[in-house]
Amino acid sequence: MNIPYEPILFGYTINIHLILEYLAFFIAFRYYVILRRKNNDIISSRNRLSIILGAALGALIGSRVIGVLENPLVDISQENIIELLNTKTIMGGLFGGLLGVEIAKKRIGETQSSGDLFVFPILLGISIGRVGCFLSGINEFTYGKETSSIFGMDLGDGLLRHPVALYELVFLGILFQSLRYIKLKKTLENGDLFKWFMISYFLFRFFIEFLKPNTFYILWLSTIQILCIICLLYYYKTILNALKYAR
Repeated sequence: MNIPYEPILFGYTINIHLILEYLAFFIAFRYYVILRRKNNDIISSRNRLSIILGAALGALIGSRVIGVLENPLVDISQENIIELLNTKTIMGGLFGGLLGVEIAKKRIGETQSSGDLFVFPILLGISIGRVGCFLSGINEFTYGKETSSIFGMDLGDGLLRHPVALYELVFLGILFQSLRYIKLKKTLENGDLFKWFMISYFLFRFFIEFLKPNTFYILWLSTIQILCIICLLYYYKTILNALKYAR
C-alpha cells in the first residue's frame, strides 16, 4: 500500500481521511450514547443536550480559528482563503468545545461537571481520525520532519519523516488504558477524568509539535504549542494539587 493511500471506487478517487473523519464522529457519538445509558448521568437530558450543542459550536469555531492561526502569513488569494477556511485542527476543536460547554452551562445554570462521559468517545474518535491522517501522508499537515532514525517513513514525498500520526496513535492507546484503569481503581471527583485527559493530551501535543515542520512561530513556539500552554494554565489548580499530592 502506497502512502498517501487514495483508493479508487467506481472511477472516483476516495478521500480516505474525510471518510474516516466522518466515521470517527459517528462511532464516537454512538459510544457516548452507550456509555450514558450504562452510567447514571446526574445531568438532565435537556441540559445535556444544551451542553452537547455548546460543545459542537465551540469545537467548530475553535478548530477553524486555530487552523487559520497555524499559518496566518499566506499570500492573500481566493484559493488560499478557501483553503484556510477549510483548515481545522482537533486542538482548537477540543479547547473551543471546552469553552463552548462552559458558556452553555452558565446560560442554563448547570453546576455539575459534564466532561467525564465524553473522555473515552473523544479518545476513540481522535484515534480513528489519526488513522486517516497517517494514510493521507503529506496531503495532511500531520506528518513530521525529516529523520534518519529507524522510525522514519516515506509519507509520499520520497523523504523519510517522523510518522507523527502513528506516534499519537500509540499515545492515545496508552492514555485510553491508563484513564480506564484510573476510573476503575481510583475514586475520582466528578470532572477529574476529563481534566486529566485534557492535561495529558495537550502536554503530549506540546512536545510532539517539535517534530513537525511548522513554519509560523511566536517566541519559538507554534500556534498549537501556545494553545497547549493556555490549556495547561487553564487547569493549573489541578496540576498544582497533583504535584502537592505527589510530594
